[in-house]
Amino acid sequence: MQPPSQADVTRYRYHHGANFGSLFILERWLCGHMFPEGSEGSSERAAVKAWVKKEGMDSTRERFEKHWNEWIRDSDLQWLRDNKCTTIRLPIGYFTLGPAYCKDTAFEKYSAVYENAWEAVKKLIHRCHSHGIGVVIDLHGLPGGANAQDHSGTNSGKAEFWSTRSYRELGTRCLCFIAHQSRNMEGVAGLQIINEAEWDAKGMYDWYDSAIAEISKVDPTMPVYVSDAWDLNRCLDWSQKKNSPRNAPGCPVVVDTHYYWCFSDADKQKTPQQISQEVWHKMGPLDGKAGSVIDKGAAQVIVGEYSCVLSDPTWENGGGKNDDLVRQFGNAESGRFQQKAGGTFFWTYRMDWMDGGEWGFKQMTDCHAIVPPQALTVHDVNERIQHAQQGMEQAKHTAFSNHAGYWDSQGGHYEHQRFADGWDIGFHDAMTFFGMRSQQSGGNLGGGDKIGMLDIWVLKRMRESGQGGGFVWEWEQGFRQGVSGFCHLAGI
Repeated sequence: MQPPSQADVTRYRYHHGANFGSLFILERWLCGHMFPEGSEGSSERAAVKAWVKKEGMDSTRERFEKHWNEWIRDSDLQWLRDNKCTTIRLPIGYFTLGPAYCKDTAFEKYSAVYENAWEAVKKLIHRCHSHGIGVVIDLHGLPGGANAQDHSGTNSGKAEFWSTRSYRELGTRCLCFIAHQSRNMEGVAGLQIINEAEWDAKGMYDWYDSAIAEISKVDPTMPVYVSDAWDLNRCLDWSQKKNSPRNAPGCPVVVDTHYYWCFSDADKQKTPQQISQEVWHKMGPLDGKAGSVIDKGAAQVIVGEYSCVLSDPTWENGGGKNDDLVRQFGNAESGRFQQKAGGTFFWTYRMDWMDGGEWGFKQMTDCHAIVPPQALTVHDVNERIQHAQQGMEQAKHTAFSNHAGYWDSQGGHYEHQRFADGWDIGFHDAMTFFGMRSQQSGGNLGGGDKIGMLDIWVLKRMRESGQGGGFVWEWEQGFRQGVSGFCHLAGI
């Protein structure tokens, strides 16, 4: 088996990062300067319509291109790199792909504005990659809207994607275009096919199945992210069937769930302290699902959006807002999500009102509310790898003895060599992930990555190993223990 590549590490490491919201899909509350004074509406379409009316198509295109190319500066990417951001989630709309994808949609009239939008996306992905940062391309705005909110691109107040076949077909075409374009593009960590689908949207899983089948024809190696539609348990059950080792290889599926504690009436009745405690019980549906790909299929979750914002009533319930309680809440989110998820993307990084308060990744990082997984220097990484290598044989011997001893005591026939083979691969995979960044760009990217997307990585390596028959479970147990053995010896 080949060792993990740089592209593998970009896709399967633990993702610590933020969204670049309101860059390619405008939201007025974040980016008011992109809306003419006195204009109506809060969506991308409202902005482009108002500017075209005010200054014409060509000037509007220049204005939007300037925003796409300049709003995220190199100094932003340097700050993100220095603060251990590994990956960003990049919301785009179907209109971002250009005029060919705007026909018979709400953006057809303004499609010329987007002639160079996809080139701007590619340029940004390249810039991120040069800073050691991967990108999840998020098709945030689907034709007609997967939900009724303005962040789908319009102020229609409707989610017509689910009721309109032509919109679903266009959505799939958009995704296949992105998959073709990104197939050999360095720095792409995954493709998200939808954002915040409506609860129990009619035909949602049928469309997921068909869209993923089409993307898999283009690039079956690309991790595909789907919305849990606010029902994590149901979506995990569906995703595990997709991520079964018994299926023909296709795109691994990752479930995107979002957590906010500032909107619901129920959360407004709570204190900040109660919410910080509640965080530690989130992602409970993973218990009993993740951890055994051969039996259940891979269960992989990321938190695609979250913030440190609590409502005013919540703060009043707790005696008033203070920095310590903000930090306590953010620390709980960081701790729990790093324990259970394959990555997190804070909402959001950039806004007109930097550093963004509790909506701002920069401010919440600077005040130590949001904390990255262990951040190590190149020297630390190399020292820990050396220490792990020195302890490897003893760790393997102990793990093998315990495994073989237990199962032999149960009676029956086993193939314990599979455990040993899996342990070796797991240990060396974890070591490769840990050291990959420190070996690039003269080591200025630091290092210390963990395999965050462990369940789908196990699925990938199980397939590549050619394992079959009744004792694949021994290989999987060995692989997982090899990964944890390296992490223990490296102190991560």
